[in-house]
Amino acid sequence: MKTDVVLVGAGIMSATLGALLRQLEPEWSIDVYERLDAAAAESSDAWNNAGTGHSALCELNYTPQNKDGSVDITKALNVNEQFQVSRQFWAHSIETGVLSDPKNFVNPIPHVSFVHGESNVKYLRARYDALASNPLFEGMEYIDSPDEFTRRLPLMGQGRDFSDPVALNWSDDGTDVDFGALTRQLLNYVAASGGTVHFGTDVKNITKQSDGTWDVKVANLRTGAKKTVNAKFVFVGAGGGALHLLQKSGIAEIKGFGGFPVSGEWLRCTDPDLIAQHSAKVYGKASVGAPPMSVPHLDTRVIGGKPGLLFGPYAGWSPKFLKQGKLTDLPSSVKPGNLMSMLGVGVTELGLVKYLVSELAQSQADRVETLREFAPGVVGKDWELVTAGQRVQVIRKKGRGGVLEFGTAVINAADGSIAGLLGASPGASTAVPAMLDVLKRCFGDRYTEWQPKLTQMVPSLGKKLAEEPALFREIFDWTSKTLQLDDSARVAQPSGV
Repeated sequence: MKTDVVLVGAGIMSATLGALLRQLEPEWSIDVYERLDAAAAESSDAWNNAGTGHSALCELNYTPQNKDGSVDITKALNVNEQFQVSRQFWAHSIETGVLSDPKNFVNPIPHVSFVHGESNVKYLRARYDALASNPLFEGMEYIDSPDEFTRRLPLMGQGRDFSDPVALNWSDDGTDVDFGALTRQLLNYVAASGGTVHFGTDVKNITKQSDGTWDVKVANLRTGAKKTVNAKFVFVGAGGGALHLLQKSGIAEIKGFGGFPVSGEWLRCTDPDLIAQHSAKVYGKASVGAPPMSVPHLDTRVIGGKPGLLFGPYAGWSPKFLKQGKLTDLPSSVKPGNLMSMLGVGVTELGLVKYLVSELAQSQADRVETLREFAPGVVGKDWELVTAGQRVQVIRKKGRGGVLEFGTAVINAADGSIAGLLGASPGASTAVPAMLDVLKRCFGDRYTEWQPKLTQMVPSLGKKLAEEPALFREIFDWTSKTLQLDDSARVAQPSGV
């Protein structure tokens, strides 16, 4: 069997790349292979992630404080720019029929940064001063009034001792994204426009041929039938499973890369009355010494049209690279090419190990006590513990050892015939810019030819919206209207209790 493109994994990355390629090259054959029996059943599933449209409006780990007290907004600007690219592609896809009802996958939810304590309040004020004048963060508010705090966040205000000062950075332009629903819509388009999606089919090996193509060996997990698919281009968007497959491909570029798995858990609210008292995604500060992935947040979710509420993440640990992976995933990923990287991280990331040990030792009562920093009046019986998706953080070679990275990394062969994505947050929110990067890296001979079409999909392609305020406002207004995120479509804010 021959095909032009093989996409491994039916998550948001493969779905996005497939939708882009169907429009750029309608005659190309595309085959998607997914080990599970459904799309977006791993990290892209709605309850396996926080659903935050990561745009740095509220995430404090993107705005670190310098030694002189100033705030570095470099990463915040980059993350926001990336999310604007995703918004544009989604809006264009709505207009062209690639996607249907935007309410199925994206909803307007305020994004809020929350701190308490005098020094943290000073930091948040400095953060606001650094961001508020930038076009990408226009409309951000700084709030330190206890009355206004309680009016906007009644669940968090109840029972709070305001002698401990609090502050908020409030942005009405945030979003909640159901990446599972979005993935399914994109894959439906890929299939309806001529692509083929194979569920229950595991990719066992990827081998390069002398003509530069790839033999992809797959097995049907229902029947046991095996076959080999020859592809001109392969993208490995298999989440935590990507590292193993890229290692099997033998490309030089994967040498030195490793992965460290971290599982997550949430407290999910089961009381409709409490859910109705909170309508925002509220991010706090990670505790001293904790990794960026541990930033606590109390989030409104909109899944299947119904609001929900979760708090976390609480870290867990498993050697599995996927939620439905194998206990041998981590040890089998250690190869001669990444051994020093893995050992190096083991020495340098003792803080992460300490954090994981403390998290694993927590009881349900301990978890609820952590939640009470956000919502002092909650009781444990109203919250259930649920397991989130499995994340594999990137380990990259550095010097003689390695360094642990919290982000995403595109890995591609020099000839552009194969690529894959490693890492986690902000992950799904940056799917469109990440896949545009794959196109540019792997199809350099065609990318110039594709640019007019890509610019229709993403009008700001190649531009920095932070440097062009008028263009940003025009594009933001267009995407807000098309995605039904404008004022008329906003989720109602609670007025109090």
